[in-house]
Amino acid sequence: CLYAEEVYKLAEVTMKKLKEINAVDLFKNIDMPTVEVLAEMQWNGMYVDLEELELYGKELKDRIEVLTQEIYELCGEEFNINSTKQLGEILFEKLKLPVVKKTKSGYSTDVDVLEKLREEHPVIERLLEYRQLAKLNSTYVEGMKPYINPKTKRIHSFFHQTITATGRISSTEPNLQNIPTRFELGKRLRKVFRPAEGCIYIDADYSQIELRVLAHISNDEHMVQAFKNGEDIHRQAASKVFNTPIDEVTKEQRSAAKAVNFGIVYGISDFGLGEQLHISRKKAKQYIEQYLELYSGIKQFMTDVVEKAKESGYVETQFKRRRYIPELKSSNYMVRQFGQRAAMNTPIQGTAADIMKIAMNNVLKELKQRNMKTKIVLQVHDEMLLEATLDEIEEVKDLMKNCMESACELNVPLIAEVSEATNWYDCK
Repeated sequence: CLYAEEVYKLAEVTMKKLKEINAVDLFKNIDMPTVEVLAEMQWNGMYVDLEELELYGKELKDRIEVLTQEIYELCGEEFNINSTKQLGEILFEKLKLPVVKKTKSGYSTDVDVLEKLREEHPVIERLLEYRQLAKLNSTYVEGMKPYINPKTKRIHSFFHQTITATGRISSTEPNLQNIPTRFELGKRLRKVFRPAEGCIYIDADYSQIELRVLAHISNDEHMVQAFKNGEDIHRQAASKVFNTPIDEVTKEQRSAAKAVNFGIVYGISDFGLGEQLHISRKKAKQYIEQYLELYSGIKQFMTDVVEKAKESGYVETQFKRRRYIPELKSSNYMVRQFGQRAAMNTPIQGTAADIMKIAMNNVLKELKQRNMKTKIVLQVHDEMLLEATLDEIEEVKDLMKNCMESACELNVPLIAEVSEATNWYDCK
């Protein structure tokens, strides 16, 4: 009773503050309906094939064992690979590899250090893979088992919308949004998630939503045109930055342009881009400068948004979600740089997150109105996963595509790609 009374008292104060910052619509039309969607996802959960999980765990352990022996052979002795102290001594004293970073207790052997040493010795490649697989095994195979509900045989993860600064939805206990997808063995973990019998997974994924939001907010003519014409945005950027005809753009040039495109969204520095593309800082700086010269609307947006944030102390998404950025007034240069990146990134990432919430709310509303048996089970940033009964497949696919593509009116088209599969791995 006391709890209810305190919430009642808070409501008046909170509503007054929401009115002050013009966020009542956001609260009532986006965030509150999303509470119901997140509750549905947690209640529905995702079925885990325990047999498949055990097999996957065994495969990981077998590979870890092979890597362990290879590491011992390459180092000429056995030692505790998980001990930073012992590994540091082997790498920097015995193998005489260049010391990248020292800590109070000795040599640093974190991932960044190992990445820099990749070309120095064949053991580094094995160590990086060993670390990845050991983490996969402890976090997801052994770490996920306690979360499988004994009655439902499902994982009922918690979903939150008040954790991230940008308004993105996050997942905990366990974090289903963080399953590694960049390397095959990591992505294979998705195979253990399966729909119930007589059902299928239907997955819908926004195509490059953050870049489309960037095109809309900045109104950059080249980017807007590319999306309106259905062009490959990374190929277009590569063609412009490298001054190459669009049909002669190489795979490497497209990859570099893609890194710059997404780097701009996340406020990447020339140092960060250089590290990512394995090129010099000078070259990375040149790429970014050429890009911003050609996409002048984006350059203008970045300048304006930072200046405005310095004056007002905050930035907003298209739906008036506000993020305060006190870092911009810091006396520390690195902290100010972080503030600038946050000022540029939040309106883009936050608007994309708001659009996804609107789409999810509309999908759930449609499912309920049509009295369908299909359930919403997961959301991962730009992707939504539904567990559909076989007789509802086509209707659900149309419904998802429509709800996602009509969630918001931008000056470029919103595109959702829909696929179906008998496990999460095979989606799209």
